[in-house]
Amino acid sequence: MAIPFPTDRPALVHRLRTAGCVYAEDEADLLLAAADTPATLADLTERRVAGEPLEYLLGWAEFCGLRIAVDAGVFVPRGRTALLVEAAAAVTGPAPAVVDLCCGSGATTVALAHRLAPRWLAAADIDPAAVACARRNLAGMAAEVFEGDLFAPLPPHWRGRLDLVVANAPYVPTAAVALMPAEARLHEAPVALDGGPDGLSVLRRVGVDAAIWLAPGGHLVVEAGVTQVDALCDAFSAAGLVPSVRHDEDLDATAVTARRPT
Repeated sequence: MAIPFPTDRPALVHRLRTAGCVYAEDEADLLLAAADTPATLADLTERRVAGEPLEYLLGWAEFCGLRIAVDAGVFVPRGRTALLVEAAAAVTGPAPAVVDLCCGSGATTVALAHRLAPRWLAAADIDPAAVACARRNLAGMAAEVFEGDLFAPLPPHWRGRLDLVVANAPYVPTAAVALMPAEARLHEAPVALDGGPDGLSVLRRVGVDAAIWLAPGGHLVVEAGVTQVDALCDAFSAAGLVPSVRHDEDLDATAVTARRPT
């Protein structure tokens, strides 16, 4: 528990708001709770005003009602990805074999572990820092975390036997990365953001390989931009999958589900 100490909360809120923090009041409370001395608070405040993501300063992010550890440089879980979790849980039967690709911190894996009772649960990421973070978040759970490119590091005996594959793969077009908020653009790993010329380079590969790794009747669920849906559905159909789309206006989120035919 943080040790209380005298501080000027209104001044902290004002400083954060002046720096462009939209939720300055909430952030001030979180920084106050995280700091055990005035010096620590001053350091955290300076770093936040300089643009460092709040989640890196706190060491965690809230996702689907859970506290997820987030290390510096690792993709910060977004609230919109709750739709991915909901869509995945909605299409999954009992005791599924589940893989979370491009897992980042493992936030989606942890959320699915709380909603499902998988007979096998795994996560994978190409970024070593993300893998280390995911392993920390999944410690004590019946889950495995692999380092490597998409399906490549998975045990080959699961090929054709997976019930659910989820992927919050990078889907920002390369040219649009420079337009992203500085918190993401300057602090998160580029491999977690850049999805190639049209943003779908990684997701197309996911679809092609998912058609091989999924069991008949299994589902792939991914996050994408709303303007990418038509092209992504075409790509999944070409891979032999049957796509459908779910959009949530409140979350400003889009999930594409693709079923391997039986």
